[in-house]
Amino acid sequence: MTDCDQVFAGTIPRFYDTFMVPLIFETYAADLAALVAAAPPGAVLETAAGSGVVTRALAPKLGAGARYVVTDLNQPMLDYAASRQGPDSRIEWKQADALNLPFEAASFDAVCCQFGAMFFPDRVAGYAEARRVLRPGGRFIFNVWDRIEENVFANDVTDAVATVFPHDPPRFLARTPHGYHDVALIREELARAGFAGVQIETREKLSRANSARDVATAYCLGTPLRNEIEVRDASLLQHATDRAAEAIASRHGDGPVAGKIQAHVIVAAG
Repeated sequence: MTDCDQVFAGTIPRFYDTFMVPLIFETYAADLAALVAAAPPGAVLETAAGSGVVTRALAPKLGAGARYVVTDLNQPMLDYAASRQGPDSRIEWKQADALNLPFEAASFDAVCCQFGAMFFPDRVAGYAEARRVLRPGGRFIFNVWDRIEENVFANDVTDAVATVFPHDPPRFLARTPHGYHDVALIREELARAGFAGVQIETREKLSRANSARDVATAYCLGTPLRNEIEVRDASLLQHATDRAAEAIASRHGDGPVAGKIQAHVIVAAG
C-alpha cells in the first residue's frame, strides 16, 4: 500500500458517495447493519466509516437510547458522512485512527467496519484495538473484498487504465481494496489479535449501474485510483476514465450494466 491509497480528499468523497456507494457498497452495508443490530447493542463503534453508508443503514435499527460513535481517519470523508446523515443525538462523529482508538477499554458492545481493514497499515494492531474496546461478549463485524478477479467492474477498470500507462500501470484496486482476500490469513491475524471465535462467509452479489460511464466515473474519480492516475499524468485523467468506460461498454453493453461483486463477511468474538 502507498501513502496515496488512504487519501480520500478533494472531490473524491462526493464522487465516491454518488457513484461508488450505490454501485458496490449499499448492498453490503445493509448486510452489515443487520448483523450488528441482530443482537441489539447499547453502544456501537464504527471505524473507517467513509461517506456513511453503513451509518445510514444502521442508525434506524438501533434503539432510542443507543450510543453510536462513527469514526474515520479522513476528516473530509467524516464531514461528508455527517452532512448526509442529518441530526441524530445518538451519533457522535469523531476523527480517529482504527489502530489507535481514543476510547476506554470495554466501551462498546459491537465494533463494525465496512471495507476498511484492507487499508490498515497493521491489521493485527487494528484488530487488537477493536478487541480492546469491546465489552465481554461483544462482536467485531466487518467485511473485505474478495480477489479482484471475482469483482468484474474493478477488474475491467484496472485492465483498461493499464493500457493508458502500460509501463507503470496503476494497481490501487488490485493492491489495496482487493489485496486482502486470503481467508486463512484473515483468521490467523484475528487469532493473533486475541479473537477466539471467527465466522467468515463469502457473499456474492450483483453490482448495477445506469451506464458504463457511471462505473468508470465511480472508480476513476471516486477512489484513490484517481490519485494514482494524476501522479502519473493529471492531463490523462479524462482519457483514462474514457478508456475504462469504453472497455466496460464493450463487454457489458451501452445501456444499464451489471457485474458480479464478491466479499468476505466476518464476525469475530473475543
